[in-house]
Amino acid sequence: MWDFKLYQNNIALIDDRGTEITYRELEQKCDELYRKIGKRCLCFVLCRNSIDSIVAYTSLIQNNVVALLLSMNIDRGLLNNLLDLYKPSYIISDGEVSPFSNDNYDLYDNLALLLTTSGSTGSPKFVRQSYENISSNAKSIVEYLKLDKSERPITSLPMNYTYGLSIINSHLMVGATICVTDHTLMQKEFWNFFKTMKCTSIAGVPYNYEILDKLRFTRMDLPDLRYMTQAGGKLSLELHKKFANYANDSNKRFVVMYGQCEATARMGYLPPNMALSKIGSMGIAIPGGEFELIDVDGSIIKESDKEGELRYKGDNVTLGYAESGVDLIKADERNGILNTGDIAKRDLDGYYYITGRKKRFLKVYGNRVNLDELERLLKSHFNTELAIGGYDDHIYIFMLKEDNNDSIKEYIEQITNLNRQAFHFKTITEIPHNESGKVLYNELNKLI
Repeated sequence: MWDFKLYQNNIALIDDRGTEITYRELEQKCDELYRKIGKRCLCFVLCRNSIDSIVAYTSLIQNNVVALLLSMNIDRGLLNNLLDLYKPSYIISDGEVSPFSNDNYDLYDNLALLLTTSGSTGSPKFVRQSYENISSNAKSIVEYLKLDKSERPITSLPMNYTYGLSIINSHLMVGATICVTDHTLMQKEFWNFFKTMKCTSIAGVPYNYEILDKLRFTRMDLPDLRYMTQAGGKLSLELHKKFANYANDSNKRFVVMYGQCEATARMGYLPPNMALSKIGSMGIAIPGGEFELIDVDGSIIKESDKEGELRYKGDNVTLGYAESGVDLIKADERNGILNTGDIAKRDLDGYYYITGRKKRFLKVYGNRVNLDELERLLKSHFNTELAIGGYDDHIYIFMLKEDNNDSIKEYIEQITNLNRQAFHFKTITEIPHNESGKVLYNELNKLI
């Protein structure tokens, strides 16, 4: 996957405790860990953003061992359920390799990695990624972000989340130095490390950018920062504009991206020189990829500004899903084509805009309502934190405090022409997010 010999003397990993290892040492550590396993099999890796976890992952990928990545903080009951379903040969945690099962599932030759579909570790459903998937996507990211060995990214996202892992994959490919910390954006230790290490980039999902905005990130003195990337959902137009303006004014790059675990990581990106002129767009297909829009009857949409399901084609489209160990023998079920489940439109210049999820639409009195678009409009218009869920004929607005309810109902009525009887409010203490920052709408709907 990676040719560590090209960058032997470069620092590969450095953490916030002062530990650093070169690419030569990384290769040695990978070999040492593999000697404890010695065969192609399935291994669970309990991850945190640490050098030990990254060494474990890279060792398995380099040595043709299938890795299944989970958060170190996974609930033990959920972990036991997954262990029962998948029966890995080994469990690796903090660098320690522990034998677990003598069961040997047949493994598809090109199967490399298993990742959760949503950042939620409770589901037994994992995406099956091949060596070609990981390699092709990492190379594409290197190309459009113009990465080289001088980069110093920081681990601002969990490594068991596809976006966080793609940062590791792509930067190891060019001999860069990955700055490793398990601290969060809200902790001063994160920013002390960021500044000390002279980090060149930061990555985040929309939730992270909301935090960065509250932290007044655009006022921080970060002379070494070269670019910021955003994926994992649609950023509000206001925050997109704010960070694009900041990048423009400070000679940095702001790169909005689009991806799913089912496509390894990235499918689309907005070239940074278009960040201000195409606010709200997730851009164009990555190098080697191709987008098209599909109508409800399956026909390809040629017109601009017409909504349809986004379909993607590329070598990074993954093999399919697994729900237990017996699925690990399955071959490629997608053949390089992914129906994303996202609704999008394309402008006259060929740039794509995500407008919602197929599953995030409700029928209200016979009218089709896009919950993602409605949520975006309300958050923008009222400058408040909220989330929207519900079921047909009943839309629920979850808010952290009771205010503006009548104004919100009036505004919704105005923009949707729907009777306000369809809209309900629920006050909650916090909006639930998974570890990758996405809103857990299923959890919200349980409160209805």
